[in-house]
Amino acid sequence: MKILIVGAGRVGTSVAENLVSEHNDITIIDLDGSRLMDLQERFDLRGVVGDGAQIASLRRAGADDADMLIACTASDAVNLVTCKIARQIFNVPRRIARVRSAEITKYPELLGEEGFCVDAIISPESSVTSYLLKLIEFPEALQVVEAAEGRVSVITLRLDTSGFMANHKLHDLRVMRPDVNARVVDILRSGRQISVSPDTVLLPGDEILLITDTRNAHQAVHQMRENADTVRRIMIAGGGNIGARVAGSLAEQGYNVRIIESKLERCEELASMLPDNVLVLHGNGTDESLLLREGIEDTDTWLALTSEDEDNIMSSLLAKRLGARRVIALINRQAYGELMQGSHIDIAVSPAQATMSELLCYVRRGDIVSAHRLRGGIAEVLEMIAHGDRKSSKVVGRKIADLDLPKGASIGAIVRGEEIIIADPAATIESEDHVIVFVPSRAQIAKIEKLFQVSASFF
Repeated sequence: MKILIVGAGRVGTSVAENLVSEHNDITIIDLDGSRLMDLQERFDLRGVVGDGAQIASLRRAGADDADMLIACTASDAVNLVTCKIARQIFNVPRRIARVRSAEITKYPELLGEEGFCVDAIISPESSVTSYLLKLIEFPEALQVVEAAEGRVSVITLRLDTSGFMANHKLHDLRVMRPDVNARVVDILRSGRQISVSPDTVLLPGDEILLITDTRNAHQAVHQMRENADTVRRIMIAGGGNIGARVAGSLAEQGYNVRIIESKLERCEELASMLPDNVLVLHGNGTDESLLLREGIEDTDTWLALTSEDEDNIMSSLLAKRLGARRVIALINRQAYGELMQGSHIDIAVSPAQATMSELLCYVRRGDIVSAHRLRGGIAEVLEMIAHGDRKSSKVVGRKIADLDLPKGASIGAIVRGEEIIIADPAATIESEDHVIVFVPSRAQIAKIEKLFQVSASFF
């Protein structure tokens, strides 16, 4: 695809990096020429110095024949205006805007054809907030994403000796708990993918990918890991947009929340905007005396959510050493995240990967409802709609066991109307089914897309 990105800030850069790696034709517009030069040296893309909300800049960037425009500057107004110009002047087929204001999303008429002509909005702050809230809901998990409007959960976790399934065959999962609608679709053992079959024996230390009916999610996780102690006390370092959103949501759910912010003026804002049961502290997350004074040793979950990777890493390491039971850090640089994940930092969260999950369903080919990056962006889970009939489709009317899936890929669930079918090899796909597909490598995505395409005879 020919994709035009407006804004080379942190969000725009991460979007460009991810899309370039999939062999898209990327052009990025920004006012900062030195930043664009740096991006052109690092990635195979074209940079155009200019204002993305100006017609001349968009024309120089090739908006006349672009397939998609992604406006992701730090300004909602610029992003919205850019999408309107892209539609009305250049007729760009698909337009996506980064919108930070939650208020705008309450007025869909502002975004439609009579408004700013936005096909979809992305909100990194909202995506990361939702991601973190799921990790707190499932304290045993390494990652939790949802498909089929939240009705299917995809959960990554590490098996330990406390789980019922440790040293048991996968077949025993259904035998021991026939009431739990779940399936293991992938296993990493010592960092390597192993084949999954009913006779596969699960070992402590295995990293498991579990697809389950959301209504059974907690019971399914309990088969793999003993339920973690109830999370009640949460301490957050960083009172920016994400920290404030997370603190407010957790407080509404009844958690005991403390939030640390280094800027006094921002502390005053937080105190006025957050619920009364959130304690706002003026200080720094790396201040050992402050953490001890506020009872870090009794904290169930520590969240480091500042805008600086180094601060988040250091405060998380300190919190863990002082007794915090579980620490989660927001880390933008992929290399840092891979280095820290699973060490003294339990989970490293990448805002870029959370944002890309919002974009992928628009970039992928075929009728894709949702797409989520897994395992640091290496793997994906796709929610695809099967169309056609047995003559026009390679999947409709066929059993899962008969499909030509890439090596390691698997179908984890089928959503058929109100029914959720956790797939087994004998299940048959019907037209209009929503099919949840796990793909271990992004290099295999094209084959999955082709598999679900219908022939010309369907039309």
